[in-house]
Amino acid sequence: MRTTKLLAALVGLVVATGCKDLNVPNLNSPALDDLLNNPTRSKIVTAATGLLIGTRAGIAAQNGYVSLLGIVGRESYNFDPADPRFVTEMMVGPLDGGSPAFGGNLWANPYRSILNANILLTATDRVPAMSDPEKEAVRGFAKTIQAFDFLKVIVTRDANGAPIDVGIDLTAPPAAIATRAAVYARIVQLLDAAQTHLQAAGSTFPFTLPSGFAGFNTPSTFLQFNRALRARVAVYTDDFAGALTALGGSFIDTTKSLNLGVYYDYSTVSGDETNALFDPNARAIVAHPSLETDAQLQTGGAKDARFVRKIAKLPAAKSAQGLTSDLQFVIYDAVDAPIPIIRNEELILLRAEANVGLNTAGSLAAAITDLNTIRVKSGSLPLYAGAVTQTALLDELLYNKRYSLMFEGGHRWIDLRHYGRLNTLPQDPTSGGAAKRFSKFPFPGFECDPRSPPPPGCGTETGS
Repeated sequence: MRTTKLLAALVGLVVATGCKDLNVPNLNSPALDDLLNNPTRSKIVTAATGLLIGTRAGIAAQNGYVSLLGIVGRESYNFDPADPRFVTEMMVGPLDGGSPAFGGNLWANPYRSILNANILLTATDRVPAMSDPEKEAVRGFAKTIQAFDFLKVIVTRDANGAPIDVGIDLTAPPAAIATRAAVYARIVQLLDAAQTHLQAAGSTFPFTLPSGFAGFNTPSTFLQFNRALRARVAVYTDDFAGALTALGGSFIDTTKSLNLGVYYDYSTVSGDETNALFDPNARAIVAHPSLETDAQLQTGGAKDARFVRKIAKLPAAKSAQGLTSDLQFVIYDAVDAPIPIIRNEELILLRAEANVGLNTAGSLAAAITDLNTIRVKSGSLPLYAGAVTQTALLDELLYNKRYSLMFEGGHRWIDLRHYGRLNTLPQDPTSGGAAKRFSKFPFPGFECDPRSPPPPGCGTETGS
């Protein structure tokens, strides 16, 4: 993977002043050389903090990770009057890798962060003014964030694969495109290596984590976050026994708030990033109508409480390019509203999913217990009364993940693809034709240009 820009946070210049423009033009800058050749404790601290800015980049934008995966997963529409491609490309297609704002998006930001983590790890090995436990803390933190960024890459590209050898010399040929399985194996290796580092760390990090990591801001509690991500990856790769093991080291707890977890945080502080998914007048983002029609009913006849608290009716319906919705998300209620990375509610559902996958009498019974916890506590729904079979419980699991994790990070699209159910997505009739069902994003053009011949995944994704 070649990259032309580096987060200035890594070299400790812009993070300290809170500047939002995090790009510097030259990987061979004197500041970068200074970090690698003359690392100090303060530079390492600033660079580690910069990783969180890097991994947050492009999440909350209206053409970012949550929004675009929401569109392809039929959680949301974007009726932005200034750009019809939210419908013409993201719904009708084809997804165009030549456009880094749409079909070729969600690539450069995670790879910048992955590269930055590599540089931080190299500098940490060389810094003289940190204790070994502090260095272990930095390594565990950096490898966890690096794994998380690889995960964001592969869930968008899926069968196309992705490069994983990002530490090669810039003058070398581009890194090979690794298979989906190889990328997931790399993610697992990073998360498990990070676990070992965090277990050898001291009681505190040598830097301060932001408010989104409240309760998970020491090596021992951050390890619970690491194990939560490890459980998600295990479920994505059908390692259901491994998921249960990882969950045992996470923060899963049916007696605690379902919102307990780790979040991307935003603020109105000058130079910081705000949450652009907050769209109070639904200028662009609206909820997909199927969220209302598919919601189960509470005993008294009201819709699923998750639908009720996350979605509101608009005074008048919005329409664009043949599509219409009168539903507005109220999940993010301010420009500084946090976005979940992973919550207790997801962990309980992941445990149910793992037990459904194991498909034994005992595991299916355990899955029903967790599903009922979510149905009652989050949805105010009656207890599950359906068939006790793997197929029926997978249906129930996917319903609950859809409403519990609504518009938080593309979970519905990822889950339907995982279980071969993308064909259940509605093919909404737009003025440009029926909406397509996409299984993956193409590689961006700048990744394909140096490769001859271009690998599968370059060009466009036509969908079905």
